[in-house]
Amino acid sequence: MVAADKLSATAAASEWDDAQPYIRVNAVWKVFGRNPERVLDPQYADKDKSYFQGELGNVIGLQDVSFSVNRGETFVIMGLSGSGKSTMVRCLIRLIEPTAGEIVIAGEDITGMSDRELIAFRRNKIAMVFQHYGLMPHRSVLDNAGWGLEVQGVKKAAREARTREVLHLVGLGGWEDAYPRQLSGGMQQRVGLARALAVDTDILLMDEPFSGLDPLIRRQMQDELLRLQTELQKTIVFITHDLNEALKLGDRIAIMHDGQVAQIGSPEDIVLRPEDEYVGDFTQDVRLETVLNASKVMVTPKATVMGHQGPRAALHTIGSSDGDAAWMVDGQERYMGLLSITSAERALRAGVKRFDEAWQYVDREYQAVEPTTTFDRLIPMAMSSDWPIPVVDGGNVLVGEVHRSALAEALAETSGADQDYAANAAANAALAAEA
Repeated sequence: MVAADKLSATAAASEWDDAQPYIRVNAVWKVFGRNPERVLDPQYADKDKSYFQGELGNVIGLQDVSFSVNRGETFVIMGLSGSGKSTMVRCLIRLIEPTAGEIVIAGEDITGMSDRELIAFRRNKIAMVFQHYGLMPHRSVLDNAGWGLEVQGVKKAAREARTREVLHLVGLGGWEDAYPRQLSGGMQQRVGLARALAVDTDILLMDEPFSGLDPLIRRQMQDELLRLQTELQKTIVFITHDLNEALKLGDRIAIMHDGQVAQIGSPEDIVLRPEDEYVGDFTQDVRLETVLNASKVMVTPKATVMGHQGPRAALHTIGSSDGDAAWMVDGQERYMGLLSITSAERALRAGVKRFDEAWQYVDREYQAVEPTTTFDRLIPMAMSSDWPIPVVDGGNVLVGEVHRSALAEALAETSGADQDYAANAAANAALAAEA
């Protein structure tokens, strides 16, 4: 049984008006050194970080930073060392005290909280995952992952039951009795992630959590986070210095430079429409195929057939769509496979009454993708098939389809080049996939 303040926090989150930003940061400054408030004097309004350090002896961690985060969004703050990104995430929950500005999370003014209120807020509404896992070597995986619940006062039986569920969710089922020294770096980071998920807060703050991992393990952890986010829909503020990681994970990205926000936008906005030279330099070597995804080009499915329907209905649907195939779905519109016109005709000749009793006529191995699947994966798939690519959401519900021509057109449009660019990009991606 969870504590009463935990229940009230969960209830407040469920009642939140999603039309409003869940996290709002307005004109936040963090100034280190003596008399930090003096840098806010209007006479210094046009001065930059180097001026304050050289003339006043103050180091600017954050300079007039503003942004908002929607509930359920993965908001990535990225920048090089010294850009202010880690200072910003610590200011969000006052691990570092901001010099000025406003921070409102779920309707609560963080900057105005007492120490007691702030501790309760941190325990019940926000969980953090750091680069360094912070695991206690003398505690088992189960006890490490359940530590946040223990701090909240959750009784042992309920704590362990919840923790086992979350360890299974992050792929550590069966490792409950192991100790940190027995785990790889990636597994230790999964324990840290499980600890954050176990307390079931609506907000996760993740400060370069994967940067200390080997490249392969890092990619696996990124994929794991994307999978979990599809299922859990947490509000995530993710800090990284890696642009590729930001582009892969972020719904929106804020690029920071010298304590200021240089640009905020979707991954596509950041790469295709940089607002200044700094952002342009950052993104100039990014391949478009790694940024554009299925959501940009997918269209409404032209033909769907229900499992309880038979060949005559299927052939009518396919004929009406002016195509050669239909997607097979169940009663909840979940994707079941591909039905070609040839297979439907064979089923008709065989006297099939309904396809859910004759699955051999449906290609159930035909792979679907999610809206976030990028072009570098879509292009070789499109080139190896005569059919479109089905697109499904996290619940496997069919939400769209992607056509080969749409991929080429999108690449040509966004590159500002002609169709040859798209064709070359497609060919290169296909060759890379075969290699």
